Amino acid sequence: MPLFRRRKPVPFAQWGHKVVDFHLPVDGTVQFAQWMHPRTSIQEMTQDEVDGLRQIIRPGDFAIDIGAHVGDTTVPMALAAGAEGCVLALEPNPYVFKILEANAVLNAHRSRIVTQCIAATEEDGAYVFHYGDASFCNGGLTSGWFRNPLKRRHPLSVVGRNLLRVLRTEFAAWLPKLSYVKVDAEGYDRAVLESILPILREYQPTIRAEVYRGLKASERHLLFDLLAGNGYEVFRYKGGARPLGPRVERDRMAAEKHFDVLAVPKQRRNRMAA
Repeated sequence: MPLFRRRKPVPFAQWGHKVVDFHLPVDGTVQFAQWMHPRTSIQEMTQDEVDGLRQIIRPGDFAIDIGAHVGDTTVPMALAAGAEGCVLALEPNPYVFKILEANAVLNAHRSRIVTQCIAATEEDGAYVFHYGDASFCNGGLTSGWFRNPLKRRHPLSVVGRNLLRVLRTEFAAWLPKLSYVKVDAEGYDRAVLESILPILREYQPTIRAEVYRGLKASERHLLFDLLAGNGYEVFRYKGGARPLGPRVERDRMAAEKHFDVLAVPKQRRNRMAA
């Protein structure tokens, strides 16, 4: 008997979406476009998640979702920022981006989501991401030390842009209101954050970053050093109504295989409920 069951291959298709309604006790009915890709999990949205983000994002604020995928993190961020705020959502995969675009307009009366089909890269240009299935559900720039060619065999050309230039030229008026940056870059979170370091230093937004399962301990320590060295306290991200988890010390960055951190500027720490 085999020790594991191999998943059936997913053929290439543009799977489309269906719109579902979430009925939240405070925010009322929120619509969401669920991607119908067979390997995508069913997304849920809760009032607790939105309330937790409201500890960080206030009405009228600017927030950035880097690696937004279909918008499952973008939409709650946008509800917290409200119609008077703005969330910039970046997703380089053109097939996923179509679903993100659908989510950007579903709740437009109460939120503002600006989408761009780009990856946050050091230089503008074309890049090749690799995915685990032929319909490009989940992947990234998996070159070098943690690419597994057996798991990610499907290449996809995407557009990369220098995010610092994008923000300085296209979102300059919003930057003073920047309160939150979420990064999910498949192990390249540190590189993305380094690319916008001048903005992080100037405006000190709270940061949610992924500690990717493929990261070596040395890379995890460098991510911690980047955050702690720029005035941030590092915590485990819990989600829900109380997203601020236990404090994470440098020597504990490799204690778990895969998790998210919430990096909070010391001057904003009192806004967060532990």
